[in-house]
Amino acid sequence: MRRFPLRTVLLMLVALIAFGRLWCVTHPEEAPSPPPERLTRAPGGPGPAAAPECRTLERALESALRAPQDAQVQESARGRLDACGQPPVRACALGPALDARSPLSEGEATPLRGLLATLCERCPAAVNPCAQAVGQALLSAAVGPNVDAASARWNLAHAGAGTGGACASLVQLGLAPAAQSGITVRPPVRSLVGELAPLCSRAGHLDDALLRAAAANLVAPTPSLVALAAAPTPPETGPVEPDRTEGTEPGHQAFDRDEHTGVAVGMALRGERWEADGALRASYAPTLKQLVSVSVRATGPGTVRAIVRTPQGVGLKDPEKGFAFVNPTVCRFNGTGQWEQCPLPVPLRDVDAVSVFPERADTELKELEVHGAR
Repeated sequence: MRRFPLRTVLLMLVALIAFGRLWCVTHPEEAPSPPPERLTRAPGGPGPAAAPECRTLERALESALRAPQDAQVQESARGRLDACGQPPVRACALGPALDARSPLSEGEATPLRGLLATLCERCPAAVNPCAQAVGQALLSAAVGPNVDAASARWNLAHAGAGTGGACASLVQLGLAPAAQSGITVRPPVRSLVGELAPLCSRAGHLDDALLRAAAANLVAPTPSLVALAAAPTPPETGPVEPDRTEGTEPGHQAFDRDEHTGVAVGMALRGERWEADGALRASYAPTLKQLVSVSVRATGPGTVRAIVRTPQGVGLKDPEKGFAFVNPTVCRFNGTGQWEQCPLPVPLRDVDAVSVFPERADTELKELEVHGAR
């Protein structure tokens, strides 16, 4: 198995991918696209971009930008935009200029802000200015001290056909990192994720298992995600026995319900699969439909992570096992020798395994109980 990417390399790679995507969609003249008539033409009639109102829309919007106080010019631009079902690429490229001339801080009732709202709602996904603005806001939050959450939320609400792409940026730059134990998510990013996730969830663009993993992760707590993912806790079926254990031997003694036996996880060697498996990994086949709590009896401190399967391309990749995953921390135990309970704030789903990570060389895991349902 290849070594998992280091935290910094992963963040840089995700940022570069997102930046490249934003560069392509904001420079359409450098990225050839299929002929418009193949994408927009209806049988028996001209495509929307071929309509006279669409051909002159760019000039009308430029005039509106030059004369924001001229009611006649604004009315003309509004009429042409209303008559154009799918604005051409060059008209969509004027979105950032409209936003700059009529910032949200001045209110939503200005003519230019109204033009921007309609433009975003009608522009194709690949050149949607509001979707691009959401991605740019996430990148800014990853490196800057502050974030304009209200503007990002407005852009996402008006992204139209670009909503899916905007939510994909949220997943890659915000939600997936928030669900991983090895990544520190900056407060501005966590704040923005909390603001935008409800909109993406209502639009059906968030994977439920990923959302719950981010909400339950003790490394980057985000209360708004807990509220979004909250659901009635299902009845517990009691401890769920793993189908397989890997790592420090004898691993099965941590699940034999005998408190007098255990496994010295603190003595485990850190191999290539440490980031995925830790000192001891308990796997489930099929994956657990629910994970609601973890109980630990140990001597010496450590943590327990859940391995939650995610859509391909989201989170980390396990090439040996052939799936993508995130690994939220679901329990921190002090190792007093007594039972320690770790109820999860929301139930997890699609849990492939749980992994134990000791914090001292003398940590011994006596018993580990995973409560959930198959």
